[in-house]
Amino acid sequence: MITDPLFIIGSIGMALCLFGWIKSNLSNTDAEPFIMRYISSISFISGLALLLSIFYNSGDLGIVLLVGSIIAFIVMVFGYYVNNSEIKITARGYFIPIIIIFILRTFLYEPYQIPSGSMEPQLKKGDFLLVNKFAYGLKVNRIGMPNFLKSEPQYGDAVVIIPPHNPVPYIKRLVGKPGDTVRIINKRLYINGIALERNLINTEEYTYERKIRYQSTGEIKINTIDAVADLYSEKNGDAEYIIRNTRGLNTQYPQEWKVPTGHYFVMGDNRDNSNDSTKDVGFVPRENFFGRADYLWMSWECWGCLPSFEKAGKINWWV
Repeated sequence: MITDPLFIIGSIGMALCLFGWIKSNLSNTDAEPFIMRYISSISFISGLALLLSIFYNSGDLGIVLLVGSIIAFIVMVFGYYVNNSEIKITARGYFIPIIIIFILRTFLYEPYQIPSGSMEPQLKKGDFLLVNKFAYGLKVNRIGMPNFLKSEPQYGDAVVIIPPHNPVPYIKRLVGKPGDTVRIINKRLYINGIALERNLINTEEYTYERKIRYQSTGEIKINTIDAVADLYSEKNGDAEYIIRNTRGLNTQYPQEWKVPTGHYFVMGDNRDNSNDSTKDVGFVPRENFFGRADYLWMSWECWGCLPSFEKAGKINWWV
């Protein structure tokens, strides 16, 4: 991310605005007329460039908040050192909210928007969740073992993970722990030779999208497909949740996986339309667990749609 031109431009712009503002306050004159004249515009464009760089490169906003809080603290201390009230008050006004947001986001809860339909029918594309960052222990980095209060993920948890093959967080259902044997026969899930209890709830018609790559041209085309699916309530450990089995898909099973030590097996509730441990994601290392999805606070399916708060509240994984 730090080599991205947008990130470099944004950082330089913010640095120029900061130094220009400090110099102006120390001399009580516009020491850098061009910068001071357009400081609001420059800082806005620079901040936007930084945010775009973080978004497109899947960067960690927590690191940016940490750096921002450190810079604000240094400027605040400098303001006290030179006894400049404008610098002191302004820097303190930035430092306090930034450090609070950093602590909340790093150690407690972080917002997350579901990017696909892999967790349907309960959680849909566009749903905004709050991810419990301390559910499995406290840690600073996205990838790494918890530093404090370590606890283990449980069967049926809706976990947000960092896939080994992709830095973008995924949300999946934890179905297998280290040492488990996971097997799928006729679309039914078996853990260590025992079929998970499930009950048919309903049958539905729905539409999903499937990407098709043409090897001759390399072109990727998205097809919209009408399908029929069976909805089941499935119980794994103490958790009970709803899964969708689409008729006619993934009939190549049975398949079997042995979960290695220190890794977990995850699946989407939309079993036949999910990139999970049965496909590219593979086994997920313990250090790649980002947190557990606890709350749904808003649904926003598309840019042209109005946001909805109808489903807002604690996520109920027990049917």
